[in-house]
Formats: sequence, structure tokens, C-alpha cells
Amino acid sequence: MQTDPTALGFNPPDLDIMSRPPRSPKEPLISSWLFCRYLIIGCYVGAATVGAAAWWFMAAHDGPKLTFYQLSHYLQCSEGHAEFAGVQCSVFESPYPMTMALSVLVTIEMCNALNSLSENQSLLKMPPWSNPWLVGAICLSMALHFLILYVDPLPVIFQIRPLSWTQWVVVLKLSLPVILMDEALKLLARNYIEPGSHIQVRTSDVSRLSHHNTFLF
Repeated sequence: MQTDPTALGFNPPDLDIMSRPPRSPKEPLISSWLFCRYLIIGCYVGAATVGAAAWWFMAAHDGPKLTFYQLSHYLQCSEGHAEFAGVQCSVFESPYPMTMALSVLVTIEMCNALNSLSENQSLLKMPPWSNPWLVGAICLSMALHFLILYVDPLPVIFQIRPLSWTQWVVVLKLSLPVILMDEALKLLARNYIEPGSHIQVRTSDVSRLSHHNTFLF
């Protein structure tokens, strides 16, 4: 899973890179807006990961169909108690919820790798194939994940279980919205947070050109 940060180093330059002002040396590496974006995306990643495990407990056709109360009080199933609130405590040791959570986390991080192709440009303008190294890294990461899911004895070693097609549909439903969320945040940045960056550059360019001409004459 460590191939994605390296592959991001091969990203092409942003389409609007020449219309941005130079970064000030006093400017923090992560601006307040970028921190806010990371926080929003991070909160969704955490919620989706936990939600995937909760889905198996509460809604999966092959799951125990627990209520929210039963799931939220699972810690009361301690040693010496085989049952709590009508639920067998052994159900909380199932590897399926952990597999769901892990699969969502892996898939959603691959989606975030696509989001990282550009800080503010849409995937419609800078599609994934603009960086083939990143596409290859994502394919390799997913191949490794499928390997530990479906090739014996790896599922036993990693204490996970192969997922069915229905479960993968849920994984995708929980993972893909992170792309739409980041696209919306990029749109907000382009139109409202940093809409005048190209104007600032043009003004500064005119100022430098005027100063240069004055010096020549």
C-alpha cells in the first residue's frame, strides 16, 4: 500500500499552475482551508470504515441483524457471559466486520489517491490516466488486497474472510462518495476560496514588467 505516495511524485503540473502567485516562504505548508478539507475527508473516512463494520452487524443478510443498542453495548459481553441482550457474544468475534472495514479503508484510500492528482483541479480535467504510474500503483495495491482476501492460506493468517459480490457493492457505495466530496471541495476552492489567484499573478507580472522597462530607459 506504500506505492501510492511515490507514484504521486509523477503527477503532472496543475493546469492553472502558471496563473497562481508564487508561494510565500512565510506561508504554512498546510493552509487553514487545506486543513479543513483534510479534516472533512478524514471524518468521512473514519465514519465509512466504522459504518462498514456496523452494516455487517446490523443489515447484512448473512449477519446477526443486531439492533443499535445491542451493537453499542457489545462491551458488556465479557468473559464468562455467553449471551447478552439475546445475542451470542461469539458473534462479535466474527472476522467479517473487520474485513468489511479493512476493504472500505483500502478502497477509499485508493480513491483519495485519485483525488490527490491535483490540489484543486477536477478529475474531469485531469483524469487518472494523466499519471499512469499512479494508476499502476492503485492496481497493484488492490491486487495485493485481493490476494490476502481470496488466496489461501492468507485469509486465515490475516484473520479476514473473502467478501461476496453483495458485500463489495456495499464497500463501493461507502468508498466512492469520497471522490464526489473532494470534487465539491475543489469546486468550492476554485470558485470561492481562491478565485482571484490568476488576477494576482497578472497584476504582479504587469508591475514587474513596468519596473523592468523603467530600468531599461
